Amino acid sequence: MKRYDLRHLKNDFYDKMVELIDKGIKVDEVGIFMFEVGDYSSIQKSADIIKETGHDLMNSLKFNEVDWTVVVKKVDAETAKKSAEAFAIVKKEADEKAALEAKELADKEAEKAKKLAEKEAKKEEV
Repeated sequence: MKRYDLRHLKNDFYDKMVELIDKGIKVDEVGIFMFEVGDYSSIQKSADIIKETGHDLMNSLKFNEVDWTVVVKKVDAETAKKSAEAFAIVKKEADEKAALEAKELADKEAEKAKKLAEKEAKKEEV
């Protein structure tokens, strides 16, 4: 197990984290990465990056008021490739679903606005 403090990199730690996983940790070894939270988007992004590289995200937790840690287990190259491909498929499906839901919501809002405009136009005619 190795521990890495990436807090000094602020919100620009992702590339360094991937580099450390690739070069600093052996297959089946665990790495603990500490980083500064900021606006909390870094938490999801770090988890996504780990999944995109195909490694196992074992834990993600708040360390203190401003810092976060992720625990990553490095897997062999073949397993990482399969996991990364599976994650890409799931992510693409989720993105497509979100886009469809956003379009449906926009269509509903446009329909509401159209009905409201028609209603206002009828009031003005009277």
